[in-house]
Amino acid sequence: MSDTLPPCPECSGELAYEMGELLVCPECGHEWSPSAADTETENVVRDSVGNVLADGDTVSIAKTMKIKGNPQGLKAGTKVRNIRLITPVDGHDIDAKIDGFGNMLLKSSVVKKI
Repeated sequence: MSDTLPPCPECSGELAYEMGELLVCPECGHEWSPSAADTETENVVRDSVGNVLADGDTVSIAKTMKIKGNPQGLKAGTKVRNIRLITPVDGHDIDAKIDGFGNMLLKSSVVKKI
């Protein structure tokens, strides 16, 4: 048995175990092939609670963030419409236009899908 099994692709649970040729998640009951898991999670971007994000989604800011050059920053709950997923640049994988701030790169770990 391998010491480093991948997390569950459905619920991101870390307690997966091997059962024959499949991996099983005891938290949600999902079963998957280890080789399929490598290709499935390759380009998947998830928000702060684990929801899969796609181009055009509407998200909200999950926590208040300070912005350089702006005294107010972005408050938690600010809606961001029509996001674009991009190749990660310094950990930022979302390109968005935010009302009152303009174009901005965001990390998927600080947004929540609406």
